[in-house]
Amino acid sequence: MPSRSSRANRGWWDGNADDYQAEHGPFLRDTGFVWCPEGLDEAEARLLGEVRGRDVLEIGCGAAQCARWLVTQGARVAAFDLSRGQLLHARRIDEETGVRVPVVQADAEALPFAPESFDAACSAFGALPFVADAAAVFGEVRRVLRPGGRFVFSVSHPIRWAFPDDPGPRGLTSDRSYFDRTPYEERDEHGELSYVEHHRTMGDWMSLLAASGLAVTGLVEPEWPQGHERVWGGWSPLRGRQLPGTAIFSCARI
Repeated sequence: MPSRSSRANRGWWDGNADDYQAEHGPFLRDTGFVWCPEGLDEAEARLLGEVRGRDVLEIGCGAAQCARWLVTQGARVAAFDLSRGQLLHARRIDEETGVRVPVVQADAEALPFAPESFDAACSAFGALPFVADAAAVFGEVRRVLRPGGRFVFSVSHPIRWAFPDDPGPRGLTSDRSYFDRTPYEERDEHGELSYVEHHRTMGDWMSLLAASGLAVTGLVEPEWPQGHERVWGGWSPLRGRQLPGTAIFSCARI
């Protein structure tokens, strides 16, 4: 049964998929692999290594921009997202570009794939910030990876949770404890949960990965690049030059 977080976030993303793709689609590119608002691109970063001829899973794919880029690099790709609204945009972009990705609607806490189906898995801000049980996701990822398989994912840098989600000067002054793991929640006019994000410290992420049998092989904290002036929610040049906004974990199945 889907968790409260999954039910709320599925509804939120279905309702906001059109606006999200209209606002951020040009930055993400229909066939592009952007890891984060800082603009780190897999075409240069190569965090997944060589993907040609390999089976790769994208977790929380949205409109499957990353998966579509992987297809152009010769990977055999599968992708999924919780939101049907996002997957409809994936189909639209498939038709517009002629680059097609097989997608399925699924919950990251219960993957509909056989054990040891993939050589690599990736997630660019997909699923993990929004799930109540990250350990379940990591367990599922390990299950579907082949021995030695690589898993790379990006999330909001944990330190951001100690600061207001404000791209301006107010976002430079801490107003809560980094160790307060209270989820961020939004509710509708009836008081029903409509959106959730879950905070985990850097230590939490590392411990969860270790317990799941995924060994951390690298950690990237992208710096804000010169000349990049785009604001995305709480990410901005002002904050990005002072505080890390994204953490990208590279892991391998033990």
